[in-house]
Amino acid sequence: MTKILICVAWPYANGDLHVGHLAGAYLPADIFARYHRLAGNDVLMVSGSDSHGTPITIRADQEGVTPDVIFERYHTRFLETQQRIGISYDLFTHTNTANHYRVAQDIFMRLLEQGHLYRQVQRQLYSEAEGRFLPDRYVEGTCPHCGYTEARGDQCDNCGALLDALELIDPRSKLDGSTPVVRETEHFFLDLASLQDQLAAYLAEDKEHWRSNVIHFSRNYVDAGLQGRPITRDIEWGVPVPLEGYENKRLYVWFEAVIGYLSASIEWAHDTGQAEAWKEWWYDPAARTYYFIGKDNIPFHAVIWPAELIGIERLYEDDPAKRLNLPYDVPANEFMHIEGQQFSKSRGLAIWLPDYLDKFAPDPMRYYIAAVMPETRDTDFSWADFVRRNNDELVATWGNLCHRILTFAYKHFDGHVPVPGLMDRADVGLLAHIDVSFGPIGRLLSTCKFRAALNETMALAREVNRYLDEKAPWLQIKEDQTAASTTVYVALRAIDSLKVMFSPFLPFSSEDLHQYLGYEDHLFGRQYIGTVGENKERQHKTLCYDHSGAAGRWAPSELPAGQALRRPQPLFQKLDPEVMEGLM
Repeated sequence: MTKILICVAWPYANGDLHVGHLAGAYLPADIFARYHRLAGNDVLMVSGSDSHGTPITIRADQEGVTPDVIFERYHTRFLETQQRIGISYDLFTHTNTANHYRVAQDIFMRLLEQGHLYRQVQRQLYSEAEGRFLPDRYVEGTCPHCGYTEARGDQCDNCGALLDALELIDPRSKLDGSTPVVRETEHFFLDLASLQDQLAAYLAEDKEHWRSNVIHFSRNYVDAGLQGRPITRDIEWGVPVPLEGYENKRLYVWFEAVIGYLSASIEWAHDTGQAEAWKEWWYDPAARTYYFIGKDNIPFHAVIWPAELIGIERLYEDDPAKRLNLPYDVPANEFMHIEGQQFSKSRGLAIWLPDYLDKFAPDPMRYYIAAVMPETRDTDFSWADFVRRNNDELVATWGNLCHRILTFAYKHFDGHVPVPGLMDRADVGLLAHIDVSFGPIGRLLSTCKFRAALNETMALAREVNRYLDEKAPWLQIKEDQTAASTTVYVALRAIDSLKVMFSPFLPFSSEDLHQYLGYEDHLFGRQYIGTVGENKERQHKTLCYDHSGAAGRWAPSELPAGQALRRPQPLFQKLDPEVMEGLM
């Protein structure tokens, strides 16, 4: 059994989640987590709402409310949305907790003690109209690299370049459009140059399991020479700098948000009554840590967060031999566009998950996103293709296979799995092919090749359909009851195995199928929204997962003959293209 730590990108709590978020990080992470639980590995999957990003303060300024009102509103919606779409976190928390403040400040102080931070006077953009320094997200302008006219002060969404707001051509305040001026202010910087050799050595290690775009970008980024980056800023919202004289400054969100993976692990351990358990994933060299992100976050997770981990060496641990684990893999996805345009929460161009879930079941969306997942290149979300795949693949191929054979068995075999007779070559061959497929499909899932794993599983469903068409139990039942019993038994065994293979992608319909097949337990554990008391003054809500199922299920069916079935219902519904209108 391997310890698998799954770290998932933290969304800014300034607006609802959309399909782009699902494709970029959340669905691949959930598929991966569900597979490893089925395979019997010890999974810890954490993330949370990024409470301190400037998109939150921008929205708060626009609405005339405080930032905590905005983040708490959307954090609650994040919990509900991800529970409804089935993202099975062990803990989904947020960065505005006392625990996260403590861990982030401890890492700041550890880096300072180790000599990896320095002070430097910085030139920043200042709004004379508002009387304050403008955080990078408060500034827009023209990208100096590609000419995109709506680049942010920290990064260009068009070409992906990381920016300093001072680099922008014709900068302007995002709030009032005024032209800022340049003023000086002192900040702490992370001395990335002092960590460059260790980072280069880490990235030079065997990384054949990394996606080529991620490792090539990361190595080139480091080889080009690392410069110090400011880790504090002039803002009132965020984690305070724990030093006298810096009471009005906060830790930069890019620096403290990635610390959330560690602080969330510590919070999970505390909340589950095993305060030291987080160390099993962070200090055990045999544990593997995966970071599921979009490609715009590669530098922060493949370079800067490893630099922070290397710089602190260890935390809350006296043994010098114990170092915090560096990322084992960063399977960053490319972008998913929508009808040729890029998803954008800030610009309102999105398919909002709450709107979709108010009208439709979660599994068809999970299936479509997995089928066109942008693993190695940008892909496009198309409603026409969504409807086609739902109707032709989920309904006609997989759903119809399950419903027709379960209905037939329920009707003709007194609601039980029939007792088979002697199996022929076709019966044995089908089951053998499906049984052996757990190996290669599991390897695809374990190496984050989700599209290929889904394609292979759907191909097996087509094979079972061909088997049934050739055997025709609806004709066999009229002439040879034993032959029909054998065919139906083989088909149910095949469906039972395919149920497990599909379940990381389709957890809701797979659970329904599990029940129709007569099982008394559940495929996976229970997701729930919990309220955790941090202290006497405050509580916060989290999304949690109860590990009461799944372990060891990644194996061929052992469906017993004679097991009582439950009356089946269709797993999926055919969609009309017109009903999808209005979701964008």
